Amino acid sequence: MPEENFGNFMDAERNEESQIREDDDTAEETSMLGEDANTQDVEIMNLKTQLIAARADLYNYKQRTERERVKSRKLIAEDKIAEFLPVLDNLDRALSVPEDGSAKDVLIGVRMVQRQFLTVLESSGVTVIPTEGVLFDPIVHDAVETEFVEALDQNDLVLCELMRGYRTSERVLRPAQVRVGRLRS
Repeated sequence: MPEENFGNFMDAERNEESQIREDDDTAEETSMLGEDANTQDVEIMNLKTQLIAARADLYNYKQRTERERVKSRKLIAEDKIAEFLPVLDNLDRALSVPEDGSAKDVLIGVRMVQRQFLTVLESSGVTVIPTEGVLFDPIVHDAVETEFVEALDQNDLVLCELMRGYRTSERVLRPAQVRVGRLRS
């Protein structure tokens, strides 16, 4: 039996050594996991800091582009106003005709100013909406009056322009107010 006890003792000794090795391996793994966890925590903190900085940069970018857009629109508006100042000057000249001058001279002057005004509008991409003699188009015309007509070819035809309309290539600035022909039923 002593041999059996010796064998049990050896087995216990091996188990103890094995347990010590397993404990050492577990300690190493725990240490490595702890280091990995610390590394991950640091990385998470770095990513959060980068996210906060990126959000701040985006906010600042949006604010800066909005200020630049407002400034750009203001400069464009000022440039357009400057183009209209000579028109105003000529209108003032047309209205400063001496009282002994004829109404014909004033009318000629005002028509010249009107042509100049339309030229400035055209240089800005604004055109007059065609009206008289064209078919009524609700996109560009505003029918404020109708007139009964006898001829079939005058049905839905613009008969008279009451107020001029203007458009750009992209949109209608103001529809033309017109009188439209309607066939009697």
